Amino acid sequence: MCMLEMGCCGCFGFLKKSSHRPLFEIRGIRNHFLQDVVLPESSEDGDNILFNGDSNGSSRPSSKKYEEILLARAQSGWICREVPVKETRKVTLSEDEHGKKMINEYTRERKVGSGSYGKVVLYQNVNDGKKYAIKVFHKPYLVKLRVASLETAMHDVLREVSIMKMLDHPNIVNLIEVIDDPLSDDFYMVLEYVEGKLVCDGSGPTSGIGENKSRRYLRDVVAGLIYLHAHNIVHGDIKPDNLLVTSIGKVKIGDFSVSQVFEDDNDELRRSPGTPVFTAPECCLGLTYHGRTADIWAVGVTLYYMIIGQYPFLGDTLQETYDKIVNSPLLLPDDINPLLKDLLELLLCKDPKRRISLHAVAEHPWVVEVEGPIPDFQCHHSKIAK
Repeated sequence: MCMLEMGCCGCFGFLKKSSHRPLFEIRGIRNHFLQDVVLPESSEDGDNILFNGDSNGSSRPSSKKYEEILLARAQSGWICREVPVKETRKVTLSEDEHGKKMINEYTRERKVGSGSYGKVVLYQNVNDGKKYAIKVFHKPYLVKLRVASLETAMHDVLREVSIMKMLDHPNIVNLIEVIDDPLSDDFYMVLEYVEGKLVCDGSGPTSGIGENKSRRYLRDVVAGLIYLHAHNIVHGDIKPDNLLVTSIGKVKIGDFSVSQVFEDDNDELRRSPGTPVFTAPECCLGLTYHGRTADIWAVGVTLYYMIIGQYPFLGDTLQETYDKIVNSPLLLPDDINPLLKDLLELLLCKDPKRRISLHAVAEHPWVVEVEGPIPDFQCHHSKIAK
């Protein structure tokens, strides 16, 4: 069977032109950090600001765009999902007997958050009784919102959906359905609803969540990232706000709005598309860098925050934050667990060539001392390949 017919990578059709472009292009690099820029005001959800691209707006010196890469994977059967994402081309807006708004078979409960370009609303499916988080996007807004001179926010959203339609892993939020009616101004991503709180929700500004919980969460994040990187996908925005915890304490990686897919192991990018305080030093210099190692740095910042309750490098402005990321030494408490200290120093190594790999993290003494090495995950595609 042709995998495209199953809908694994055929999200909305493929655009003829799309390479990720920045929402903000930052230029003017002197003395190893960015100058003459100010910290932008927060978006509705507080931190979905993109910093990516060089002077000509490209995010990766690549000959193939993401549509071509995903299309080739679909045609070759390189898809992880046993159950394809459902694609619905009809939107019916109505109300239930209690006056609650409905989208097709989903009944609205409440708004639960905001994404980069749309809101996230909790719905309940009247057929199976399960709750789902639905991202709601307004197409006219996405088409008008320029993220570069030749591209709009629609490119970013389509890439997010296209990537998520490939993925199937216990530590990654699952995309269930895409609803796109040509006659409707809105379209919808139906995602599994993760009831648990954000990784660091409720922790004070100067206190972490403890070693044991941080270790469990880190193991899940590393497992999910190993899977993504093995499939040549860079998340690009690993941080506590994008790590959701289920009712049984399992962490799932969410929000792929700035993620990138690559044809091979060449994961070169130019400027980090993620959140400033989680940006790797090499991303602050305006040079090409490797997306996988930048993800690993963000894991280190996340672990530091879970343990300490503060960010390792944070200034009052974007310029000062980047300056500290590039130039300031890593400070750790004197009484910290020596094994944990070693791991944090390896994760937050400013030289990307010396930074620890994810597989080495999975086998690090601090990570394995309670539950042993992180188990290997065999996805549906890897089983087929064997």
